[in-house]
Amino acid sequence: MSWATLEAGAPELAAAGRRLLYRDPIGQGLLATVLGNEPPRIHPVYVAIDSGRLLTFINPSSKMADIERDGRYALHAHVDPLAPSEFMVRGRAVAIDGELRRQIAAGWYFTTDERYRLFELTVESALLGCRDDPDAWPPIYQRWTAATDE
Repeated sequence: MSWATLEAGAPELAAAGRRLLYRDPIGQGLLATVLGNEPPRIHPVYVAIDSGRLLTFINPSSKMADIERDGRYALHAHVDPLAPSEFMVRGRAVAIDGELRRQIAAGWYFTTDERYRLFELTVESALLGCRDDPDAWPPIYQRWTAATDE
């Protein structure tokens, strides 16, 4: 499912998730990747929500190897200690090549070259934990899961 599917199924959760991913003008998060039975790895990444898709460029690295071999991921927005709401999406990464990759690269946050691969992070589930301040505990959670018949 695309980011647009999340927006259609849970618009308020998607809007809050977008705000948390874009705490700065540049979309950022922590990408967790897995490979088989090995422990997950965590990597900082830049992300963008563009044309209903959640996107990231990944350079040649262990995270690229994990994504290319397995595809499963979780993306967590950075948490602000003063307003510690949290947002996480999970799904599978799908490589994007050709003209769409060139178009996205032209407007990306940094200059990419052909070593960088563009991936759409499909959204199978999302979790939002709302906390207005550090003393608000426990968080108020909202969950969304994509319909399995799509």
